[in-house]
Amino acid sequence: MPVVWNDRCRLHDPGGEIFVGVRTPGTEVVARADRILAALAEADARVVEAEQHSEVALLAVHDAALLEFLESAWRKWTGAGLDRKRHQDRVVPYVFAHAALTSGRPAAVPTAVWARTGYFAYDTMTLIGPGTWDAARAAVDSALTAVDLVAAGAPCAYACCRPPGHHVCRACYGGSCYLNNSAVAAAALANKLGGSVAVLDIDAHHGNGTQEIFYERGDMLVGSVHVDPGAGWFPHFVGFAVETGSGAGAGANKNLPLPPGAGDEPWLDAVKELADWARTAGATSLVVPLGVDAAAGDPESPLRVSAAGFRRAGRLLGGLGLPTVLVQEGGYDLESLGQLVREVLLGVEEGL
Repeated sequence: MPVVWNDRCRLHDPGGEIFVGVRTPGTEVVARADRILAALAEADARVVEAEQHSEVALLAVHDAALLEFLESAWRKWTGAGLDRKRHQDRVVPYVFAHAALTSGRPAAVPTAVWARTGYFAYDTMTLIGPGTWDAARAAVDSALTAVDLVAAGAPCAYACCRPPGHHVCRACYGGSCYLNNSAVAAAALANKLGGSVAVLDIDAHHGNGTQEIFYERGDMLVGSVHVDPGAGWFPHFVGFAVETGSGAGAGANKNLPLPPGAGDEPWLDAVKELADWARTAGATSLVVPLGVDAAAGDPESPLRVSAAGFRRAGRLLGGLGLPTVLVQEGGYDLESLGQLVREVLLGVEEGL
């Protein structure tokens, strides 16, 4: 399976996270990509350099205003002297454009960058630094290059994307994500191959951004197995089983939340249910937002999936026999991360 990578993905340094008002060390660090690439090199993976793509693919899933903000945020932040005058070396919001402020009316877009940030960000933990935009664009290019490979006839391709993306909505970002790599890949795959795309997310956290982007599209089957947000886990506000799509997308969204502590069997049952659902619905291609933070021992999730469980999940997804693009999302235990990604990819190849 080709592995798509771009060294520009290393440029993002979040400089930590601000969680419950406290700055803590970041978990989405460049070492994640290093561990994955090292593990895949041991398996003699073929690495393909990501090619640059136009912004047109991004505009298929994101508002132009969000892209403009992300591209210019660091430049405007430092231009306003916030890194010097306020000693804040990352772009971080302090006030948010909550819908209740305007009784549902559109909020005004603030002029000041320190207020503008809270118009587009929905949390305080997703910080922007000097290399964030370049890395996020490189991650999108990696996902789109994987799509190109599959459209050209490869049965599957893996994009080692960093930063991840599945928490980004059409017009707002958060969850340590800046651009929705998986959603961009799915839209591009639909454009190139036609038919309906199944986006089956196995990250431990609900892919809320992908859900919201495609919630009213019937040609995008968005399924997710994740820890129950009702049990206190990110993204907290969405990711419940009652969310099934609306309008043309009614019935095209499927969430399978699991209780904390769930291990291989319930998790694999859910992965199989998603795969069967996609097969029955007639999906003609597949995007897998590949998070491995459902693993036992991952610090960011209470799920307990084993390496063997990830291998079996790969076989289930590969067993769909569809043109498949896998896009890296979460996974934060540096000791096991690379091995777990390798297990999924090997499983996919075995299942095809």
